[in-house]
Amino acid sequence: MKKFNLKVAAILLSGTILFSSCVGSFSLFNTYARWQTHMTDNKYVNGIVGIILLPIVGSVTLLADAVVLNTIEFWSGTNPLHAGTKTIKGQDGRLYAVKTMKNGYEIKSPDGEISYFIHDKKNDSWSLKQNGEVREIFRFNEDGTIKARLMSGQTIDVTNDEAGLNQVREAAMGDQLYYAFN
Repeated sequence: MKKFNLKVAAILLSGTILFSSCVGSFSLFNTYARWQTHMTDNKYVNGIVGIILLPIVGSVTLLADAVVLNTIEFWSGTNPLHAGTKTIKGQDGRLYAVKTMKNGYEIKSPDGEISYFIHDKKNDSWSLKQNGEVREIFRFNEDGTIKARLMSGQTIDVTNDEAGLNQVREAAMGDQLYYAFN
């Protein structure tokens, strides 16, 4: 009988762990994705909002799901979000409490600092309120266009269609936008 190689055994063992299909339900990210894609009846508005919020909200929810919530779901058999627990691990490694409100979301940090994502029906806009300071993220203009505020602080008015979505994508991504070629 041939001698069994330790390296082969280690690779096979790591493969069984890495490819065991125990990835979890990604409930937090899927909830965010459902909200973002169905937030309005207009797919272009939803796309523009998605481009603006994805680097912040999408990455935090995906990381929280992958590292914390899916691990808890795997070992306990229940998802913490379905059990009523609404905590998210931030990029800084701390846990934040997220509460859904009538007009948006309240986010409470471990040290008690509270931030809000607020929808203003009067102005038809979404804003971030932090440390008593309110900063608008985007708004719907009366002429049907959208005024989006980029991470750099710039604002850009775009049409409520695919061309507007592409304008926001190009402005937000800048040099980071790459295309795949065959």
